Amino acid sequence: MSPRAASIFYTQAGDSRAAPPLVLLHGAAGSRLSWPPNLRRLPGFPVYTLDLPGHGRSPGPAPQNIPDFAQAVADFLQARALPPAVLVGHSMGSAIALTLALTHPQRVRALILIGSGARLRVHPSLLEWTAQPERLEQAIQTLLEWGFGPQCPAPIKTLAAQSMRQTPASTFHADFLACDRFDLRQGLPHISQPTLLLCGTEDRMTPVRFSEYLAASLPHARLILLEGAGHMLMLERPQEVEQAILEFLRTL
Repeated sequence: MSPRAASIFYTQAGDSRAAPPLVLLHGAAGSRLSWPPNLRRLPGFPVYTLDLPGHGRSPGPAPQNIPDFAQAVADFLQARALPPAVLVGHSMGSAIALTLALTHPQRVRALILIGSGARLRVHPSLLEWTAQPERLEQAIQTLLEWGFGPQCPAPIKTLAAQSMRQTPASTFHADFLACDRFDLRQGLPHISQPTLLLCGTEDRMTPVRFSEYLAASLPHARLILLEGAGHMLMLERPQEVEQAILEFLRTL
């Protein structure tokens, strides 16, 4: 087992003997708690919810590129001898999932990508602010403004802000560098796994056109739009996301 795979903290719910397992990969500046409880305990499936390296209870530093994140997750899957998994990725986590499907296809049964894109350019202001710890709060306030739909209840945003404030500025910056460097457009036609794409119509960080591009470029992809939801749609619409995931899993 690689040191990075050994140090990844995770929670597990459901019968580990069932197949296929689901592996939840959070987004930038997130943790396993970025996923609502109903998805971390999806009925009928073993669910592994990871703190990616440098996040939550997993030690750092966080990688500054997506391939290193993907390799750490591949090592995690191998170390636990998991059968081919359904990777559920949000934002940066979706970039990791796509990269794994391309570089370690034998490890990936299917993909569920939430707020995703083949390229994830980051606004220069976020890169600037996260490089300066004293300006991290500016980044957090901007993410709260851009990351949620207009109808999102205030308590959800408050909890999200509290979670982000527990993330070191160095991890914020490393994540945004990794996203900004990510570009898998040329590799998409070679990803053959069944794929479900979920995107909120009010997503300002990975707009609908990003998911539409993925749906047109991936050989076996289906896109579902959630009207009025923003980038953090699994927190804004947990029941609708759960229903869409369960229906997709039945098709496998």
